[in-house]
Amino acid sequence: MGVGAIDANNSLLIVEKDNEEKKPSLSFQLLDEKIQVISSNLDTIFAFYNNQLINLDSIGCINLPKRSKLEEYSYVRIYSCNNYGESNSLLIPLNYGWVIQKSTLLHKKDKYSNRLYFILVDRFYNGNIANDNPIKDIEVHEKANYYGGDIDGILQKLEEGYFSALGINTIWLSPVTQNPLFAEIEYPAPHRKYSGYHGYWPISCTDIDNRFGDSNDLKKLVEVAHKMGIKVLLDFVSNHVHEQNPVIKKYPNWATDFILDNGRENIRIWDEQRLTTWFDRFLPTINYSIPEAVDLMTDSALFMLEEYNLDGFRHDATKHIPTIFWRTLTNKIKSKYPNKIIYQIGETFGSRELIGSYVQTGQLDGQFDFNLYFDARSVFANNDVSFNKLHYSLLQSFSYYGNHSLMGNITGNHDIPRFISYASEALSFSEDEKEAGWLRDVKIKNNIGYNKLKMLTAFITTIPGIPVIYYADEIGMVGAGDPDNRRPMVFDNLNLFEKDVKLNTKKLLSLRKSRMSLIYGEFKLLQISDDIYVYERYYLDERTIILFNKGNITTEIELNEDLTKFQQNFNSVIDFKSIKLKPYSFEILTIN
Repeated sequence: MGVGAIDANNSLLIVEKDNEEKKPSLSFQLLDEKIQVISSNLDTIFAFYNNQLINLDSIGCINLPKRSKLEEYSYVRIYSCNNYGESNSLLIPLNYGWVIQKSTLLHKKDKYSNRLYFILVDRFYNGNIANDNPIKDIEVHEKANYYGGDIDGILQKLEEGYFSALGINTIWLSPVTQNPLFAEIEYPAPHRKYSGYHGYWPISCTDIDNRFGDSNDLKKLVEVAHKMGIKVLLDFVSNHVHEQNPVIKKYPNWATDFILDNGRENIRIWDEQRLTTWFDRFLPTINYSIPEAVDLMTDSALFMLEEYNLDGFRHDATKHIPTIFWRTLTNKIKSKYPNKIIYQIGETFGSRELIGSYVQTGQLDGQFDFNLYFDARSVFANNDVSFNKLHYSLLQSFSYYGNHSLMGNITGNHDIPRFISYASEALSFSEDEKEAGWLRDVKIKNNIGYNKLKMLTAFITTIPGIPVIYYADEIGMVGAGDPDNRRPMVFDNLNLFEKDVKLNTKKLLSLRKSRMSLIYGEFKLLQISDDIYVYERYYLDERTIILFNKGNITTEIELNEDLTKFQQNFNSVIDFKSIKLKPYSFEILTIN
């Protein structure tokens, strides 16, 4: 099915079917252990081995260079195009020149097999009460103060096997560098007072916040994680520093202009002053038109990478930082560690064009796909929004980032209300989500929200890209806007719905881990309507079919093949060529 446009209600996908069917499409098979490209409507084809153009023989088989047999880990990428547009791309991982056919053979640090979990350190688990030191200021509300979560708490849960049991192989820590020991008044009305519990007000770019632990604690956490096969990403803040940070005190001219030519304060002017605006009066933005500033701040990031043996970064406020910073940092990393696999993912709210401008060779591996998330939230949370809207959005992401990308597909984020808040009617799309968290106790009203969260999690774990679980989304924690969406993690005394969501997340991440089709497979739409969405991921002979029913009645879905040869993973009923899906449910069918 092709893509055309969506009507004003975002409910109708208008298809330019003829042109779409004339575009080339690619797949591959193994012929005498060689990669043979299978194509349709082909005019031109390009194959690359580790970004070097390579040839195909007369029957479409890839001629790999001899050095491929000497490299433990490498890729073949294949593209084609004709007068009607580009095809899907193929991404094929190799081990010493042989096509990897099973996920167990993937390199332990393979980026495409990342299953990421975001931890807000202060709100996760208090492992050492001796370092508790909340701000002693009656004007600071409890929700905006330190709760006591620390590095030792994460280490304890790591050693208990929490992340391994859930199916996580990469954890992302919120910033752990030193933040102020006093509170600050937030710029927007009503000017509440906050602590820096979140870590995004760095007084130091490299020292560990003493409320989270010390450098030895972080080193031990990374060491233990690596022994358990878990990678560690650190949230790095480079757009700004706190006004008490020694960097800005020593070089005050490194700050961008706080007062604009028209006399206006340059605070939170996100678009017009994208590369210079301050986040708050006490958070000067670094002026990266100054080469020395670029050099010092990228060196700070490199220090953290080296000192703690990290596996990469989540980069805060990516779009507010000039590309010279990202190119410099990435060049330093690749120059110093040419054989190390480092994953860098950025945070940008904006258009796909803006987001994609940072995702390319020499910059970041990916960014969080917020546009896709917001459309997924709309479709899964609302009964009256069509799956056509979500599919169109997914194809837009393929168009901008490719159908094999390292973009982050999220269940949620610490800057937006939790998905289940909308899906369970605890929060309305029409209200001020931040004020709701301050003014009332936001609670789940409709338990169907748990099912909707399970569907969202199934979607983000079965499409191309990197699935990202926001802490506590695996149990369906509710929460309005910041800081209500940052409630303390709950590990014990879960209710039946929370246990069900957690089990669902485990099963989905297990499938993601074990299925090459879900990591490197191609995407194919099989069926779509307002309430039904069916697509397939396939890699060689391995096939995975994902089916959703977001409607409020049981629906029978017919597919043009014998479904009894597939394995059901979520207890749906199959009758030869049809499958029954209960309301607000999904199924994943697998076959090798």
